[in-house]
Amino acid sequence: MSEHPLQLRAAYSVCRHIARSAAKNFYYGFLLLPHRKRNALSAVYAFMRHADDISDDPSIPAEQRRAKLDEWMDALRRVVAGERTDDPVLFALADSQKHFNIPLDLLEKLVHGTEMDVPAAADGRLPRLQYETFNQLYDYCYHVASVVGLVCIRIFGYRDPRAEKLAEEVGVAFQLTNILRDVKEDAGLGRVYLPREDFARFGVDVQVLTNGSSTPTGPKSELVGGPGSAPGPLQPLMEFEALRARGYYRAAEELLPLIDDDSRAALWTLVEIYRRLLERIIARNYDVFSERIRLSASEKLGVMAKGFWRFR
Repeated sequence: MSEHPLQLRAAYSVCRHIARSAAKNFYYGFLLLPHRKRNALSAVYAFMRHADDISDDPSIPAEQRRAKLDEWMDALRRVVAGERTDDPVLFALADSQKHFNIPLDLLEKLVHGTEMDVPAAADGRLPRLQYETFNQLYDYCYHVASVVGLVCIRIFGYRDPRAEKLAEEVGVAFQLTNILRDVKEDAGLGRVYLPREDFARFGVDVQVLTNGSSTPTGPKSELVGGPGSAPGPLQPLMEFEALRARGYYRAAEELLPLIDDDSRAALWTLVEIYRRLLERIIARNYDVFSERIRLSASEKLGVMAKGFWRFR
């Protein structure tokens, strides 16, 4: 790749633009990395973003989406093997994959994770996707989030193999936070990620989420937990999952000192943004239904500044 420096610079510029436009939380961590590492993470993100866009495109039949995801991964394999490409994302990622020695199987798992969101079948009355157990949900979180963490630490740099399991657990914490934040939107897409066994544990019918409205059907006194709270029966279920996520965030404290000094501010910033998002969900009594819970740009900039000064 090094014989095409201008093309490579342009390719990374495209990836940075994609990350800046679409990575609403991750990009704040990217900014604290040295230039070479920031470019590499932007390429990884752009590759992942394209795979996500394929898996989420309702205009394409499910089987065609799977075929397109396979083609996307096959194209990367060919570029890594030395085939020329006009695709800036593949060009940049192949360069970073070699420079940081990112195992190709991790990128394959990442694409497989996006494929897990493609429904097996559509049914207007029932969720098209739901996991039976937390073990199944953990496997999903591993493929869509932990694998990203495992790629990231190869770019960040680490020597202690303990970092790999810790990065896996931090990825699960991030994804559980996303799942709690997006419960309403995901249900509208026929995706219920919270495990069926946990609905049963708290005596909640999954139809509370999938009846087609943001407010569950049934007597108001039974189903609504009051202003600024999740619908009544969902509140203990979501609290259970939030505490589970909090437990996985503890891995970040052990992971931080295991990665290279020049990447710690970035990792701390990413973890702090997602952890604050989870704490905001908890503070709102799990009311993710009346409005989308997020951190403002100024709040995320504040976290980034704190990370910069903490590790400079």
